Amino acid sequence: MSYKKAKHILPAELLELIQEYVDGEYIYIPRRAEHKKDWGSNTATRKELDVRDCNIYNDYLSGADTATLGEKYYLSSKSIQRILLKEKRRRIE
Repeated sequence: MSYKKAKHILPAELLELIQEYVDGEYIYIPRRAEHKKDWGSNTATRKELDVRDCNIYNDYLSGADTATLGEKYYLSSKSIQRILLKEKRRRIE
């Protein structure tokens, strides 16, 4: 995301109206819902995490406990538990 100068893209009347609410401040204008992208859609991170989570679940099914999995994947036991629950639910569906 990059910053755009409002005076270059907004009509003068609209800029003056906005300045009545925020004068000289930065504001964030969110994307419209129909243009919103899912987290990780621009990179392979989402896929990498899905593979990792699947591996964690398979290791758990093979007998590894949450503490061991936490050490192996550098995650807290609570994170491992969350991943295991998510993977279990995903496989049930």
